[in-house]
Amino acid sequence: MSTTETKRSHNAETEELDVIIVGAGFAGFYLLDRLRGTGMSVQVFEAGAAPGGVWYWNCYPGARVDSPGPMYQFSREDLWRDWSFSELYPSWREIREYFRYVDKKLDLSRDIRFNRRVTEAEFDPARNRWIVHSNDSSITSARYFVLCSGLGSKPYTPDIPGLGDFAGERHHTALWPQQGLDLTGKRVGVVGTGASGVQVAQEAAGVAARLTVFQRTPNLALPMRQRRLDGATIRRMKESYPLAYQTRRTTFGGFDYQFLETAASQVSDEERRSTFERVWEIGGLAPWVGSFNDILTNERSNRAAYDFWRDKTRARINDPAVAEMLAPKEPIHPFGAKRPSLEQNFYEIFNQPNVSLVDLRKTPIERVTRNGINTTAGEHDLDVLVLATGFDAITGGLTSIDIRGTQGETLGEKWAKGVRTHLGMSSAGFPNLLFVYGPQSPNAFANGPTCAELQGDWIVQLLDRLRQRSCTRFEATVPAEEAWRAQVHALADATLFPKADSWYLGANIPGKTREMLSYAGGLMTYMAKCNESAERGYEGFAIS
Repeated sequence: MSTTETKRSHNAETEELDVIIVGAGFAGFYLLDRLRGTGMSVQVFEAGAAPGGVWYWNCYPGARVDSPGPMYQFSREDLWRDWSFSELYPSWREIREYFRYVDKKLDLSRDIRFNRRVTEAEFDPARNRWIVHSNDSSITSARYFVLCSGLGSKPYTPDIPGLGDFAGERHHTALWPQQGLDLTGKRVGVVGTGASGVQVAQEAAGVAARLTVFQRTPNLALPMRQRRLDGATIRRMKESYPLAYQTRRTTFGGFDYQFLETAASQVSDEERRSTFERVWEIGGLAPWVGSFNDILTNERSNRAAYDFWRDKTRARINDPAVAEMLAPKEPIHPFGAKRPSLEQNFYEIFNQPNVSLVDLRKTPIERVTRNGINTTAGEHDLDVLVLATGFDAITGGLTSIDIRGTQGETLGEKWAKGVRTHLGMSSAGFPNLLFVYGPQSPNAFANGPTCAELQGDWIVQLLDRLRQRSCTRFEATVPAEEAWRAQVHALADATLFPKADSWYLGANIPGKTREMLSYAGGLMTYMAKCNESAERGYEGFAIS
């Protein structure tokens, strides 16, 4: 009998497992493989029809990852040796192909239940088990409940008057039709200029009869430096993979590069400029997390970085008025305090006659009509309305499930007045529950696959240790989560992140508590804290 075969409880309708994992993205894949290897009975519940996590849902025009392909995969040699991306920054199609490749290689789908969305879960203290309900009417019991639902699994649609009146095609980028949507010859409106808004706009500009981009806050987007990869380049890159994967476990962001050892405030104007130029040419996120080590903490250094970005960007835009909207002379928020998106030709599209930019700070949307969008300056007729309006990020995927702990309250109710976790992976009152990329972990500040492996290893070690000791319950303590919350906030307060109304702080969601939701001390420091807890007998947890 396979270790992954399951038992049936006295209630024939309830399947019993050791572990239920929610989400078949990087974290869900990694944990399924590792936990299965310990002999535990494990299943993954995935709302989508195929693996990939966010990359099942992200299939809008131009969707691609903002990490280089070598970093955006698992570090196991038996997986990377026979896999190659064709571009430095892979598209959603290639990411999906990668997940199918890993799935087949590790035979994961036999323990994944697709099209199963978890709707509610309740902890049974008498048996120390979670009872999990899904939209397919299934009921499953598990000792441990591990949420790998990701940062962006709850799309956010603003309450715009008349949104339901629009007669054309209307889609949120995170809920894009799986069969695709042809924008050729259409009048397209894109609301929002985050990563998905930038990517859709770049694609639409080349084919749409008319593209109107509705911007509230300028995106301080960085050059992607996208390129195709030939066989010789791939072979050369793979020679450095072992060292790169070793390095990424020790850096701030889980990439194979790090902040510089010098501060912008400590060098000459000439050296500062030459360094900015060097990391600018590298492209990607290097000007953000591979530049001077005080960019995100020192206001003068940050302003120097902004001015450099502004001048580089404005030089690409022909109309001075449009340049001021996209790259204002005075920053609206500190450089990098909102996550920079990567772009290929985003700024150049506004030089095209078929593309226009609407500044929603000056002319807000009044309502959506049957034919388009009315702003205070007039109406914009549209055939397709794209809502690139982001997510209830970091917490939303967790709180959207009715998860009830020992006090009868849901996770959403507990966190309504502020998130409380221990190590960004567990919360008091919710025994045997863990989450990866969770609030108060490095989540948005770290490369996803690196986080999946490092947090995954820690979780596997914990659950295996509990089983070896015949323990059936663990739970974060209230003092531990209060101390962790204080540490997360102190780290954030030492940076410039709180000076921007970003999804890092939940500021994009009306009514959501404004607080730092990410651990800003870096992935290496974070894992040191987690390992220190483990070495001290899982300090901060009550185990029985």
